[in-house]
Amino acid sequence: MLTRMQAAQAQTQRHLGVIERQIAARAARLTVTDHAKRRQFGRSASRWTNADERLFQQHVAELTLARCGEIDALLCKLDRQERAMAEFQTLNDGSSAGP
Repeated sequence: MLTRMQAAQAQTQRHLGVIERQIAARAARLTVTDHAKRRQFGRSASRWTNADERLFQQHVAELTLARCGEIDALLCKLDRQERAMAEFQTLNDGSSAGP
């Protein structure tokens, strides 16, 4: 039973990780697109500036906000799973202590 609970929790964590990677990748694509529209580069010019980093972080925040319902649901699910596993372990530890 505990193994299934742990597997379900791991799956939820993987799903959350996928969402975080999707957000970061999309923000990077948006930033690169905006960067290319703004200016041309010389060969020695830095390709990622402080302004680009700020824009990237802004895109991450906007995309995270757009998916906050899904992220919050997964975080609540992880919390419930952790509590259920802790309760399960407590019950099993108490029952195996014996008289």
